[in-house]
Amino acid sequence: MAEDGENVEGEEAEGEEEQQGGGKKKLIIIIAAVLVLLIGGGAGAYFMFFNEPATEVVEPENDPDAEPEAKAYFLDLPEMTVNLSSKNKRAQYLRIKATLELVSEEQAAKIEPFLPRVLDAFQVYLRELRTSDLEGSAGLFRLKRELQKRINDAVYPVKVNDILFKEILIQ
Repeated sequence: MAEDGENVEGEEAEGEEEQQGGGKKKLIIIIAAVLVLLIGGGAGAYFMFFNEPATEVVEPENDPDAEPEAKAYFLDLPEMTVNLSSKNKRAQYLRIKATLELVSEEQAAKIEPFLPRVLDAFQVYLRELRTSDLEGSAGLFRLKRELQKRINDAVYPVKVNDILFKEILIQ
C-alpha cells in the first residue's frame, strides 16, 4: 500500500505541473490577443483621427454666370449611306449622321479642308462592316472608337475628342 500512496502523490504532482504549464500557455495567448487588439485599435484611431486627408475637396462656386472651364465645339458631318458587306444577295444599308466633338472652333476650321479624307476613311471602313458587327451597345462602341481613330489619323495635328452619333439606321 505504501507504493499506492506514493503513486497517488506522484500523479497529483504531475497533474499540478501540467495545469501550471497549460495556465502559462493560456496567459501568453491572452496577452498576445490583448496586444493585437491594442495595436489594431491604436492604428485605427490614428487613421481616423490624426491622419490628414491628402487633398482637400474644393466645392465649385454656385455662380450662374460662370462659364465652364472646358468648352466643346461640335462639327456636323454630312449624312452618309453605305451598303454593308453581306454574304447573301440581299442588300443591307447603313445610314449614319455623326458629329465631331472638338476643343475649339479653330480646330474645326483646320479640319474642314480634310473632310474629303475623313469621309473617305469612313466610307472604306463602313462598307466592310456586317450587320452583326453593329449589334448591341458593344458594337456601336467599337464603331465609335474605330471611326475616331481613323479621323485622328486623317487630321493628325488636330485631335477629335469624340464622335457623337445623331442617327444610325440599318435597313
